[in-house]
Amino acid sequence: MDEKSASAENIRRRLPDDDTLYELANLFKMFGDPTRAKILSCLQLKDMYVGELAETLQMTDSAVSHQLRVLRGAKLVKGVKEGKEVRYSLDDDHVTKIMEYGLTHVNEGK
Repeated sequence: MDEKSASAENIRRRLPDDDTLYELANLFKMFGDPTRAKILSCLQLKDMYVGELAETLQMTDSAVSHQLRVLRGAKLVKGVKEGKEVRYSLDDDHVTKIMEYGLTHVNEGK
C-alpha cells in the first residue's frame, strides 16, 4: 500500500460511523430553522413558558409549541411542568456552547 492509500485508510478508520454522522447532520438541521434558532436564543437568556416565548417572538402559542416539540425531540430543550404550564430551558451546557460557537463564527468579520 502506498503512502497516500495508507493515509486515506488511516483517516477512514478514525471517522465516526455512518449512524453517528447521520445523527450529527440531523442535530445541525435543528439550527437551520430561524424560528428554532430564535427560540434557542431566548432560552439561552432565560427559562420561559410557551406564552412568554410566543409573546417575545410575536408568534402563536401553537407555532411555538410545535417548534418546542421538535427541539425536545432533538434533546436541545427540556421542559419542567409547573402547575398547568411547562417552563422550557436549554437541555444542557452543550446546547449553550453550540449556540455560543455558532454566533461567534457568524459574527466573525462583521
